[in-house]
Amino acid sequence: MAREFSRTNRVGQQIQREIALILQREVKDPRIGMVTVSDVEVSKDLNYAKVYVTFLQLDIDAERIAEGLKGLTEAAGYIRSLLGSAMRLRVVPELRFYYDQTLVEGMRISNLVSNTVRDDKRRMAEAGREEDEAAPDDTTEDKA
Repeated sequence: MAREFSRTNRVGQQIQREIALILQREVKDPRIGMVTVSDVEVSKDLNYAKVYVTFLQLDIDAERIAEGLKGLTEAAGYIRSLLGSAMRLRVVPELRFYYDQTLVEGMRISNLVSNTVRDDKRRMAEAGREEDEAAPDDTTEDKA
């Protein structure tokens, strides 16, 4: 019977949960702030883990993202040591942090779709009014 998920996927999910707890409870760096771990990709040999994070701030810019990633990178050794004590792995993966663009990109695409739908409705309404004005008034001729 084949397993639904490979070992690397299962380890990645567990690492994601543990890092999220560690960031919430243990890491107190103000540069990091509110952060969400959106995904973890673990290499086949379990030596490296790409940790994708999103910062939960309304006015996030490239400078703050870089600052937050720098804080996470500097805390990677500490996070890794806490991760090693929380998980039973022979080798705890080296953590590499990356900013996850999917949330921002998804919001951008959603806004584009919303704007397009709104513009289409406006154009349809304008086209409908133009057709009503151009059509002759047939109701008065039928009554006479």
